[in-house]
Amino acid sequence: MAFDILIVDDEADIRHLIAGILEDEGYECREAGTSAEAFDAIRQRQPNLIVLDVWLQGSEHDGLQMLQLIRKENPEQQVIMISGHATFDMAVSATKIGAYDFLTKPFKTDVLLHTIGRALETVRLRTHNEELRELTGGDIVEFAGGSAIANQTRQKIVKVAQTESRILITGQPGAGKSLLARLIHMNSPRSERNFIVLNCSGLQVGDIEGDIFGREATATSPRKLGVLERAHRGTLVLDEVADIPFDIQGRIVRILHSPKFKRLGGDSFVDVDTRIIATTNRDLNAEIEAGRFLEDFFHRLNVVTLGAPALAQRREDIPELAGKIMDRSASSKGRRPCQLRDDALAALQAHDWPGNIWELVNVIERILLKSPNGEGEVVSGTDVSDAIGQEANDRGTAGRTMEVMNLPLRNAREEFEKDYFALHLRRFDGNISRTAEFVGMDRAALHRKLKLLGIHGTGDGR
Repeated sequence: MAFDILIVDDEADIRHLIAGILEDEGYECREAGTSAEAFDAIRQRQPNLIVLDVWLQGSEHDGLQMLQLIRKENPEQQVIMISGHATFDMAVSATKIGAYDFLTKPFKTDVLLHTIGRALETVRLRTHNEELRELTGGDIVEFAGGSAIANQTRQKIVKVAQTESRILITGQPGAGKSLLARLIHMNSPRSERNFIVLNCSGLQVGDIEGDIFGREATATSPRKLGVLERAHRGTLVLDEVADIPFDIQGRIVRILHSPKFKRLGGDSFVDVDTRIIATTNRDLNAEIEAGRFLEDFFHRLNVVTLGAPALAQRREDIPELAGKIMDRSASSKGRRPCQLRDDALAALQAHDWPGNIWELVNVIERILLKSPNGEGEVVSGTDVSDAIGQEANDRGTAGRTMEVMNLPLRNAREEFEKDYFALHLRRFDGNISRTAEFVGMDRAALHRKLKLLGIHGTGDGR
């Protein structure tokens, strides 16, 4: 998606020449011949970059005055000043006010393109840093795992990324919904443009509309761009969309129908091209029935649905995920990663992970922190159980142990076998063949044993 550049010059030939050069390079250009036209264009949509002439014949403001006003309204706006009658003092003044650079006409094409490229790279890096702060998961930008459901999810990501459809990502808390949204953006034609995440559950009641739609500049405060405008030509993620207040939902619906809106306090319409991805861990149909979610909003968002699988649905991926998380966590703390023994991996795979990936991250963090001096110790299944911290479950396990201890040996052995085989069936997602291979039994013999104990697997050989 092309960067949006506003060219402000009183000479139409110069504007057309610069626009032609930039459009040949894939940029999107708008033109203005006066300060009034330029401010109208900025109000309609904040550009990524402004190329601004110093002398503007017939305008209310000259270029330097405009620069001051532009920077006051939006201190982050990048501006390149141009002039055919430049002086050293003029260039110094422009730089002090906040111009990115100052070019003297006539300038060479390669110099213009190089300067514009550097200015836009600054914009891109600033936005990228904001994304990393906003994106849950930090630098995790892959959906790891070799399980069938992980492979299917990656295939769906690539398929839906190429469309312009709105997407609703559903899934439990911590399952990686924001990560899926990021991967969709990275695989889409919009990948070079902004990826903005709006945490809907963290919106402040008094400024929700300002966060979404933005605010016009006032005498005491600069213009604030809302997330819809910041994500122009890119992707906006409405994270946990069910938390958006009901009355605000209706206004967003109108924008989804016609992508124009006014900033708070503004008179001009802002026209944006923003792809919207929404995530939720709630049943939106139930929210609609309860009167908390607008049905029209749901249908506008739910063009394509993508589910983020729970960690318990892909236990096969846990060893790989645990290894990656361990390596990353150890590296961030300047420590050596611990080595997870087979029984440690079995304990990780047997847990149900109600907190999904984030719970796994927390458990690995605890394991690492308990490792004395960070010398890369070997981690056992007991260490994993301690790190999971199942105090309530431990009490239940203790009660279960005393119950078994009061049984005759034959019955106690049967109860142990039930727990043992149930654990490993959970570990391998009910796969009989893989469970049989791990416990060292013939597949048919394991079938008979499970039938005798009243335990049911999938019976397949995946």
